Amino acid sequence: MGGRRPARTRPSRGPTTELTVPRLTSTWSWSGLRAWVVHGYTATGAILALLIVLAAVQGDIARALWLGLAALFIDGTDGMLARRFEVKERLPWFDGALLDNIVDYLTYVFAPVVLLLQGGYLPGGAAGTVVAVLPLVASSYQFCRVDAKTDDHFFLGFPSYWNVVAFYAIALDLGPIVVSTIIVVCALLVLVPIGYVYPSRMLVLRIPTLVLSGLWLVTYALIVAELPHPNPVVVALSLAYIVYYNALSLYLEVKRRQGRRERPLPKPITYESAR
Repeated sequence: MGGRRPARTRPSRGPTTELTVPRLTSTWSWSGLRAWVVHGYTATGAILALLIVLAAVQGDIARALWLGLAALFIDGTDGMLARRFEVKERLPWFDGALLDNIVDYLTYVFAPVVLLLQGGYLPGGAAGTVVAVLPLVASSYQFCRVDAKTDDHFFLGFPSYWNVVAFYAIALDLGPIVVSTIIVVCALLVLVPIGYVYPSRMLVLRIPTLVLSGLWLVTYALIVAELPHPNPVVVALSLAYIVYYNALSLYLEVKRRQGRRERPLPKPITYESAR
């Protein structure tokens, strides 16, 4: 009764783990406002998509392509700005990746398809409508895949470059049958699990590829400025980049698959090793 109370024993603690707490920034702080500016920069692509559609309906093909060039520039730089200013950490509750996907669908898929349809680069009547639907459906599928962008920074399947398809259809003055064939092939390639280079995030030959991508944008501008009869040399240089992009993508895809095959398999767990 009057003896000593037993000493309290504290439960033993296991190994401690550090919790990474995201930096929460006030929306109206300087860094928060800077993050909003980057998101606003991305969102201007949606405005450009509307302007592209309006230019296509009005028959101003050149203006639509100039607006498409502006959209390409924004899409090529907004991700780097977001990483530079740590936008995800500053506004963790706002999904910038979803915003980027919405804008990309409008500028890379929807607006270019309207441009092809209005410009007479697809067959007339119901056949043209069916062909126009293919990129919309194929890219809807791709944009909803969680692995559309791989962990090692590749696009899985044809990366919905329908704006590039529309650009060359106009620059090369391709007929509806040729354009329809290209669209069908590219729509099928969306379903083929081949990795395509992600220029701004790639780990191999990143700098040379970014430089060549910049030069391709220059050739794009020169071609649009000279429509409807662009310089054949400039067109050839522009197409050379497309060959480089696809060749590099196929080469790196082969290397990736070889690496997966050569990776040693984990040892099977046996009864003895589990004891």
